[in-house]
Amino acid sequence: MKKTAVVTGASSGIGEATARRLAAEGYDVVAGARRRERLDELSAKVPSIRPVTLDVTSQESVDELAAELERCDVLVNNAGGAFGMESVAEGRLDDWQRMYDTNVLGTLRMTQALLPRLIESGDGVLVLLTSTAGLVAYEGGGGYVAAKHAQSSMAGTLRLELVGQPVRVVEIAPGMVRSEGFAVTRFRGDEAAASRVYEGVPDPLTSDDVADAIAWCVTRPSHVNIDRLVMRPRAQAAQHKVHRVSG
Repeated sequence: MKKTAVVTGASSGIGEATARRLAAEGYDVVAGARRRERLDELSAKVPSIRPVTLDVTSQESVDELAAELERCDVLVNNAGGAFGMESVAEGRLDDWQRMYDTNVLGTLRMTQALLPRLIESGDGVLVLLTSTAGLVAYEGGGGYVAAKHAQSSMAGTLRLELVGQPVRVVEIAPGMVRSEGFAVTRFRGDEAAASRVYEGVPDPLTSDDVADAIAWCVTRPSHVNIDRLVMRPRAQAAQHKVHRVSG
C-alpha cells in the first residue's frame, strides 16, 4: 500500500511545492488549506493529490481531517505565516495572536490529531517547517521570531518525548525564500515593500528548493533522523547579512 503524506498550507508556496514533490516521490498526498479552489486546481493536475479544506486554527476542521484519514505516514506542518513588521513596542496584538495561533497552535493541533496515525504506520515522519527566525532574533520580526522559536522548541521536545517510538521528528529552517505571497502578506498587501525584501539578492531560495529538502529528509532510511536542516541562499550569510548587487 502506498504511503500517505499530509501537507498543510498546501494551496500555494512551499506547501504546494511540497505536495507536488511528495506526489512525485510516490506518496498519496492529502493537501490541506483554506483556499479549496487552489487545491482543486492542483489535484486536477496531479491526481495523486487529494484536496481537503483545512483551517489549522480550527480544532473542528483539524478533527474532521483526522477522522477522514485511514493512515498517515508523513505529516508536514507547513501552514503558518508572518504578519507585520512593527517593533515589539508597536506590535499589534492581533498580529501576534494570529501568528501564534497559525504557526504554533496550528502545528500542535495537527500533531496531536495525527500522531497516533504516525505511530501506527510503524515508520512515521513528522516535519515542522520553522525558519531561521526560530534560531536568531531580528528587528521588526518580534512576533514571528517568537512564534518560530516556540515551534522550534516544540520539535526538540517532541523528539525527546517520542524517542523509542517509530516516528522521526524533522525541523526544516529556511532563511530567505521567495515564495508566493509570504512577503506580501507580511507587508499587508504592499507589493512594492515586499519586492524590496529581495531587491538585488541573487537567487533567493525558492519553494521548490525547500520542497526538495523536505522530500530528502522524509525519504532517508528509517533509522536516519535529520533533526534540523538549516538552509539559506548563498547570498545570505545570516539574518542580518545579505549580499545584494546593484541593478
